[in-house]
Amino acid sequence: MDKFPSIYRIERSIEADTDEIFRMYGWATSVQRLEGAVLWPEFKRGLIKKEIEEGRQWKLIIDNKIACIWATTFNDPFIWREKDEDPALYLHRIATRPTFRGNKLVSKIVEWAVQFAETHHKIFIRLDTVGKNEKLVAHYQNCGFTYLGLSQLGYKAQLPAHYHHAKVNLFQIDLRKRTRCREEGMLADLD
Repeated sequence: MDKFPSIYRIERSIEADTDEIFRMYGWATSVQRLEGAVLWPEFKRGLIKKEIEEGRQWKLIIDNKIACIWATTFNDPFIWREKDEDPALYLHRIATRPTFRGNKLVSKIVEWAVQFAETHHKIFIRLDTVGKNEKLVAHYQNCGFTYLGLSQLGYKAQLPAHYHHAKVNLFQIDLRKRTRCREEGMLADLD
């Protein structure tokens, strides 16, 4: 696919999507393996079921196919520590169907996330990625995130295994800056 279709929709995932979500995690892990990145662990079905029940698992649909998935939360204290007190939307486990890679789907997620965060009175959109992956760091920066640097994590039983004692790249979008730039007519400089 060489051009992003003009018609797509974003919806909350439902229980019937669970197998497809795990298939997409498998594809993402295959890409991580090929690129020599830190591999996602095998996530527990109970985690995904809980996220779906809580309305925190999302899908971007193109041509009636799930093209991309991700999860959201409003708290992430084990990774963001004291910054977790800030009003923020956190994005996790973005995974794209292989046939839709290269279509700037993360940019579409960011567009959605800006509206979703503003609706919920959040001023930051944040995400993280484990390990040294310069290509992914650049990709997230190209999607409007500011790279905040690496943070060393210790062991936290509450986190998935790939986070244990890991270095984590932290990213955020400050919606206050976007608002100022929009008011000053400079939003194009941020996108």
